[in-house]
Amino acid sequence: MSYQVLARKWRPKSFATLVGQEHVVRALTHALDQQRLHHAYLFTGTRGVGKTTIARILAKALNCEAGVSSTPCGSCASCVEIDGGRFVDLIEVDAATNTKVDEMRQLLENASYAPTRGRYKVYVIDEVHMLSNSAFNAMLKTLEEPPEHIKFILATTDPQKIPVTVLSRCLQFNLKQMPDNQIVSHLTTILAAEAVPVEPAALKQLARAAAGSMRDALSLLDQAIAHGAGRVAEGEVRDMLGTVGDDYLFGILDALVAGDVAALMALAEVMDARSLSFDSALQELSTLIHRIALCQFAPQALADDAERQRLASYAGAFDAEYLQLAYQISIHGRDDLALAPDERAGFTMTLLRLFTFRPEAPVPLSGGGGGGKPAPATGAAPSTPSVSVQPAAKAAGMPAAAAQERTRLSDWHAVAANLKLGGMARQLAQHCELAELGQESATLRLPPAHRHLLGKPQQEKLQTALQAHYGRALRLNIVLAEAEAETPAERSRTVLRERQERAIAAIEGDDFVRGVVELFDATINEASIKPI
Repeated sequence: MSYQVLARKWRPKSFATLVGQEHVVRALTHALDQQRLHHAYLFTGTRGVGKTTIARILAKALNCEAGVSSTPCGSCASCVEIDGGRFVDLIEVDAATNTKVDEMRQLLENASYAPTRGRYKVYVIDEVHMLSNSAFNAMLKTLEEPPEHIKFILATTDPQKIPVTVLSRCLQFNLKQMPDNQIVSHLTTILAAEAVPVEPAALKQLARAAAGSMRDALSLLDQAIAHGAGRVAEGEVRDMLGTVGDDYLFGILDALVAGDVAALMALAEVMDARSLSFDSALQELSTLIHRIALCQFAPQALADDAERQRLASYAGAFDAEYLQLAYQISIHGRDDLALAPDERAGFTMTLLRLFTFRPEAPVPLSGGGGGGKPAPATGAAPSTPSVSVQPAAKAAGMPAAAAQERTRLSDWHAVAANLKLGGMARQLAQHCELAELGQESATLRLPPAHRHLLGKPQQEKLQTALQAHYGRALRLNIVLAEAEAETPAERSRTVLRERQERAIAAIEGDDFVRGVVELFDATINEASIKPI
């Protein structure tokens, strides 16, 4: 006997064995059991999600010799012939090859005749959106008022191309893409029944490659079994699909955490040597970053405990702000691959962007996760930072008038530079001025123009960093008021401006440059001058 592919061998033959599409099954089951039967159904959805399968099960439920119900017997002559594809009253039409109006008219003329064997004559028209406008117009009247013995089941992957006049005459059901965990579960059941050895991680690779299509997943499974000589192994499936392994992706994250740009470049070189797809690598990297962000904010959304535990350390190592930026860099990096000199150059530049914009002082990997917050200093009691809005004159009052106290407060520039912060939390520290430092609290003054930096996560990270720096529990208070002295951010701008002015003066004073300007009546573009 010839081999039957898994997609055909394991095609569901009843609503009970159908995987997924519970919303469609529920509606059809109730309609069949209550005898509330419509004359036309439209199933929409991407390839391989069960449109034709549900149509055949529905035809079997309508024509089962035991009576119309949601549970056809599967053993009567009608059920057996429908399963075998030889039931005379089940007419399956491929609209892609029968698009003309004359073919549709002939089909509809035959519809007027009573069924030969069954209770109903069922017309299943696949890819119905491929019909011409004239063909659609020819079927409108019959579709609206068909004979009692006719049922139409239309299926399409592109409902946008179906005229509204046709849509209004049908009950429409939108079939969803299959979730990865549902595909993995179904493939596991099939492999157990087929007695094929399998590594669970390989099925996850197949589910991702199937992109929501169960038929694609089964076809890929057939290919994987043949590729692995009767077994399904993760490494062989990865080689078959040409996908990038988790080792490379987590290697990229480890290099970013460690600030090791050489390791990033080495990974790119190895991936290039193995001819791995850089486009797929960036796609899977963006997916991984998305999962880490989920682990930070909604760990319960990750159903796999092993995955959640593995991602927890990275969720604690990266700022939430950096993960958002890294996600944007990775997805836009895919677009840049086509514009780059070559794909490897585009991929390495994307890695360099991820490295360049990473937090300046990344937190070492640890076993905990959730939110990327460093642990408070030993003995530091957790507390919530507070923000108060006070008049500038009141807020400006510094209780310590002594020169020693003023000197201590002016050291904020050095403190802010040494705090282990990144992203917006670092920006908050740089735009503040230290107003008062006590044994139990620290008061910072923030100009109202920068009030947008006052997010709760930034304040909590700044408070934790201050506790670690001073080695004691501190409550952070931030006052909205104009700064009395230069903030670290303002000083940085001043230093940059002075360096720029010195650079411009050096260029303008250069004898060679002055000679060129005089000889060619040229001007100096100051915007092009950068200090070194």
